[in-house]
Amino acid sequence: MPTLNISLLQQPLAWMDGEANLAHFDTLLADAGGRDLIVLPEMFTTGFAMETAGSALSQDRVVAWMRQWAVATDAMIAGSAAIHTADGAVNRFLLVEPQGQVHCYDKRHLFRMADEHHYYQAGQQRRVVAWRGWRILPQVCYDLRFPVWSRNLGDYDLALYVANWPAPRANHWQTLLAARAIENQAYVAGCNRVGTDGNGHQYSGDSRIIDPMGNVLVQGEPGVAARLDATLSLDVLRQYHEAFPAALDADMFSLGK
Repeated sequence: MPTLNISLLQQPLAWMDGEANLAHFDTLLADAGGRDLIVLPEMFTTGFAMETAGSALSQDRVVAWMRQWAVATDAMIAGSAAIHTADGAVNRFLLVEPQGQVHCYDKRHLFRMADEHHYYQAGQQRRVVAWRGWRILPQVCYDLRFPVWSRNLGDYDLALYVANWPAPRANHWQTLLAARAIENQAYVAGCNRVGTDGNGHQYSGDSRIIDPMGNVLVQGEPGVAARLDATLSLDVLRQYHEAFPAALDADMFSLGK
């Protein structure tokens, strides 16, 4: 069964300066060969800014940059960005393959405590992306608090969360990532930013990759920029499902509008 070499880039973000952020990640991606999936934080071109969508880099510019690095590293490049569309602004998780295919997931749960729901349109479609034999569920930050939305229907192997999750609630971030792995019997990877944003909010990162049993495989040192690497195994995942088939006793849920 295939393995997946995954890297998380736990990094600071320049406030509302798309080109500066791309230049920063250029330096990191130049030394990121040999990976299958490279993950950047939520809103990696701007930071978590409500007013930025109208002046943020266009989707064409962001995707072209991600595709360039996908080709150079022979990896899928993933991360969310503030994107202006004809129907309004969205917090869009982009996953770009070296061959050029672009997968999109728009953040469903908008963080009302920062008025995100007044500036961005909520996504309506859950997505699962197939990549090199793996099925990946992309999710964004506040989505982590809503387990029905990430319920494993037997259709994914890895739940991927990108975030700008503030330091005062770091314990929530760490606990919920582990819970999502355990309850869904899937790998979970959470890539959070570090540093201070333009509103004075601090971020400790605490990025981590967790196995289906809830064990942390690798974690970022709080507040420190880092690249976190791990190799995930479908053999381990499927052996665990066979030994502990809790999904057979799961309740069914339906989602309302």
